[in-house]
Amino acid sequence: MSSPNVHTFYADAVLFDMDGTLTDSIAAVEAAWGKVAKDIGQDPAYVIAATHGKRAVDNLAQFKPHIKAHEMDDEVQNFENTILFFADAYNMHGPGSQLSSPTSSPFINSPLSSGYATPDLSISPSSSAPSSRASSFVSPRRPSFASKLNSMLTMSVVPEASIYGQGPQFEDSIMEEDQQDVIMFEANQKKHVLEAWQQEAASVDRSVRILPGVKRMISSIPEGRYAVATSGAKTYAYGCMTRVGITPPKITITADDKRLKAGKPAPDPFLLAASELGFSAKNCVVFEDSPSGIRAGVASGATVIAVCTSHERRQIENAGAHFLVENMEKVKCEPCADGRLKFTVQL
Repeated sequence: MSSPNVHTFYADAVLFDMDGTLTDSIAAVEAAWGKVAKDIGQDPAYVIAATHGKRAVDNLAQFKPHIKAHEMDDEVQNFENTILFFADAYNMHGPGSQLSSPTSSPFINSPLSSGYATPDLSISPSSSAPSSRASSFVSPRRPSFASKLNSMLTMSVVPEASIYGQGPQFEDSIMEEDQQDVIMFEANQKKHVLEAWQQEAASVDRSVRILPGVKRMISSIPEGRYAVATSGAKTYAYGCMTRVGITPPKITITADDKRLKAGKPAPDPFLLAASELGFSAKNCVVFEDSPSGIRAGVASGATVIAVCTSHERRQIENAGAHFLVENMEKVKCEPCADGRLKFTVQL
């Protein structure tokens, strides 16, 4: 076209990165990596900067080298559940909550309410469910919990069955109830350890958002002509897209895809996505936002359009992208009669 700021070219298909390109969950991702940094005693700013645009499996291997190979899949899922927890906590449990009762929270029976990474915020020290034996504490003949706890901690005889994992067996029903009180007390103490980060998570709105121009761009591309290739694993990737109304395309390459030998900045995710669509990556367009993702797209041979949605222009302008735009609103896609896709980029 005549204007030096408007460029037109043609391609067969589109390969999208996800976070920072289609969706914005940067606040939740950074909060999750910040928590990892604090857990391992490192500077959160350093860890956050070092992990952006890379697979969680690679980042966890770097910052938590003690994780064994057979434990890594679970660790990645726990971490990605933590991201989604940070993303949802404000609206589910914080000032943005519209819930009338803690028991109505969808977290309670969801994957996010299980595991150490995503504890349920609906149970707090001040809102714990009352004991089924609450009325028994009214009796003045029952000793206080403090004295019962002290008695349990000073017991010198441990029932033999407890050694074999069956739990202690008491002839005295009161003593058995006291043992249950101690178990509940210890469990509540473990919950309290996580209470501070839970409340912090709920105090800040880190909701996942769809980025400008994304809906129009996706709706303009025929089905089967675009894919997602992300550094997020399936839990996080599908969780982010569905939260903003994007239906994950049939070809969605996630970081936990066992066919991948390497993640970004290696070109493998984009090469696999193009192949699954039935096209050569050299005839595809890649949309990316991070330096490592841009380099991956360039290495795949695709035409790369970088969006300045998560990084400042100066941070990505030397990563090799063919076009650098503010966001996806600056790009137009039109299907042609010959099956190709016509792209117009306004710089």
